[in-house]
Amino acid sequence: MLKKLVSTTTSLLAGSLLLGTLTFAATGTEIANRADNYLGDFKYKFGSEPWNSNYKYSDCSSFTKLVFMREGVYLPRTSREQAKRGSFVAKRNLVKGDLVFFDTNRDGKINHVGIYMGNGRFIHSSPTNRVGTSTLNSGYWDDRYVTARRVR
Repeated sequence: MLKKLVSTTTSLLAGSLLLGTLTFAATGTEIANRADNYLGDFKYKFGSEPWNSNYKYSDCSSFTKLVFMREGVYLPRTSREQAKRGSFVAKRNLVKGDLVFFDTNRDGKINHVGIYMGNGRFIHSSPTNRVGTSTLNSGYWDDRYVTARRVR
């Protein structure tokens, strides 16, 4: 009976992980560290997912989804949907692991996402730097910043 219980529990946990329903409280530092492991990886390709491209391509939201998934936190696939998860965080209160959202074409809609790394920097998958870091508080990204969310 114990063997069957262990087998059933293991199957449920594995199924939950595959379906993205099992979550735990990953820390912001754990999320930032996981994201940092992908620095320089994945060519950017809109609509691409690392898990469906032999880990060659990603876009911004599939990158954040991958990082959070590897830390046991489920996120939806698009940046617009990810921006509806978790709780609002004011820009001045950002901590490592928070999601930061942008409107890059200035049409009033979120279309880009990254992970805050601390010290005014965030990591993201983009056409200009694969998975790389950018400055949040000046220039291009500051002008296009929309909101942030804490998801964990």
